[in-house]
Amino acid sequence: MHRFIVVGGGAGGLELATRLGDRYGGAGGRHRQPRASVTLVDRYQTHIWKPLLHEVAAGSLDPFTQELPYAAQARWHGFEFQQGELKSLDRAAKRITLGSVLDDDGVELLPPRVLEYDTLVIAIGSTTHFFGVPGAAENSIALDTVAQAERFRKRLIAACMRADHQVSEPVQHDGSGTAEPRIQVAIVGGGATGVELSAELRNTAQVLSAYGLHNLDPRHDVGIVLIESGLRILPALPERVSSATAELLVKLGVRLLTGERVTEVAPGVVRTASGKSVRADLTVWAAGITAPPVLSQLDGLAVNRIGQLVVRRTLQTETDDNVFALGDCAACAWPGNERNVPPRAQAAHQQASFLLRALGNRLEGRPLPEFTYRDFGSLVSLGHFSAVGNLMGGLIGGNMLIEGLFARFMYMSLYRLHIAALHGYARMVLDTFAHWLRRTTLPRVKLH
Repeated sequence: MHRFIVVGGGAGGLELATRLGDRYGGAGGRHRQPRASVTLVDRYQTHIWKPLLHEVAAGSLDPFTQELPYAAQARWHGFEFQQGELKSLDRAAKRITLGSVLDDDGVELLPPRVLEYDTLVIAIGSTTHFFGVPGAAENSIALDTVAQAERFRKRLIAACMRADHQVSEPVQHDGSGTAEPRIQVAIVGGGATGVELSAELRNTAQVLSAYGLHNLDPRHDVGIVLIESGLRILPALPERVSSATAELLVKLGVRLLTGERVTEVAPGVVRTASGKSVRADLTVWAAGITAPPVLSQLDGLAVNRIGQLVVRRTLQTETDDNVFALGDCAACAWPGNERNVPPRAQAAHQQASFLLRALGNRLEGRPLPEFTYRDFGSLVSLGHFSAVGNLMGGLIGGNMLIEGLFARFMYMSLYRLHIAALHGYARMVLDTFAHWLRRTTLPRVKLH
């Protein structure tokens, strides 16, 4: 049988492995003859939709209710799961090497392994780009994994509880005479992650106060500063979306610092090129992405300046017809635009759907089609306060700014479509209902 290996269980990789298993693997029951073997590789045991991590960090989402075990998904959809981190590629022998898997105490659970393939799809996503800023990696928290998001959430609760016991101390003032907040969170990067996190944190401060975890004023004693090097937040989105979002954030009490390039992150302070020093009890780094370093070490595969695999319109790598790439780790041309296909969940979803058809052609010996990205617009969530974005392209036949309840509904629909791609629409409806029931019986923010 043809051997498909998909490396990376993110939004695009897991959707592709699931649908390949349904169509060509053993998902049809033991009486159906599989046409291909499908293997998914990931270094973690569970999947969570990465755009949800800012909600995990703010405590408004319990990750354990949203995580999906890869082994269970493999059992339900006719593919195999192998845990391990991609270490090397031998293109001549058509095989990859996975590193060993260790438990929490550093004891080896699984040894290094070698897997052979006929078609390899690399979908390992992206990691945070610190741009070489001194102290950024050591003194700030990125939001690439559930563990990082949970670490920030626990540190936020601890900081609020500590600050609560310092209320009787003299109030400090900044240079303008305005009272400084008792606790301040600095978020570096005014893209979607930074903007969404800043709004969620405002809600978190209010809920923690309501449940008695601190007696601070959630608006004045808990400060949130969003630092962006560009002249406006959300620089990749239309200016009117950026302006509408900025207005909403200011109303929520978020302090915006635009045109400020961070030059150093030290314990308790963020320094910028203009000479500003921003006090920071907690610092989140959300200023950019880069491809995982392993991609530049994969047996001669071409990469661009940020380490993404350069692919053709067929999503095959420039170097090897048997190796494909999708999602954030792929540099795919976007005809008619100066930049490549953007690193968004909707792009990964479209590429996974495209590869399902393209790999079917490959099995049958037919020519591969070319991928065309369709931009349906962008949506930014401001928590339960609001949402803002633009719908465009084939969805409405134009470009329309949307905000408020309708935008919030559209944003929530993105995740539900991901669930439908993994489980089907019937289970998606049941999952939505179960999620609603949980939210009605639990606090809006995780308190422990």
